[in-house]
Amino acid sequence: MIMKKALLVIDLQNDYLGEQRKKQFTYNTDQLINSVNALIDTYNANDCDIIYIEHNIQNLWTNRALFGHSIAGTDGAKLFGGLSIASDNRFIKLFPDAFSSKEFDSFIKEKGYDTVAICGLDECGCVSATAKGAIKNGLSVEMLTEGIASRFPASKIEKVRRELKAKGVQYV
Repeated sequence: MIMKKALLVIDLQNDYLGEQRKKQFTYNTDQLINSVNALIDTYNANDCDIIYIEHNIQNLWTNRALFGHSIAGTDGAKLFGGLSIASDNRFIKLFPDAFSSKEFDSFIKEKGYDTVAICGLDECGCVSATAKGAIKNGLSVEMLTEGIASRFPASKIEKVRRELKAKGVQYV
């Protein structure tokens, strides 16, 4: 049986990577984008679908005051300008797990993927939540460490990795 794999590019948006980002988002933008763009090129060349996931928070005054990032309809919520765009497969999620988006979940099932490779932000947030969602949906998961970043301490990252490895997630 031929495996059908997709590359999920999660939350690489201006509010997390751009110059105007809040100081808690300490990601190394150049390193991360260079790594992810190389992954996109490799997976695209190997006939894997590239899927972009964007986190959006409803544009309400309470959310603007409480979160102040990823607000729907703002420039900060758009995909980062330096990111390679290899497909029109783009989905908006309101919650950390991309599978919480009905459109994304239906697309994955309709296409018949059995494996997802994941890169993006943040390993201790939306990346791990989406990995758990994929496992729950019966998919194999590969975490592409060179294309994943986290702003959390190493101890939290290790805890997340142990938990995901116990669920069968592979780190490559």
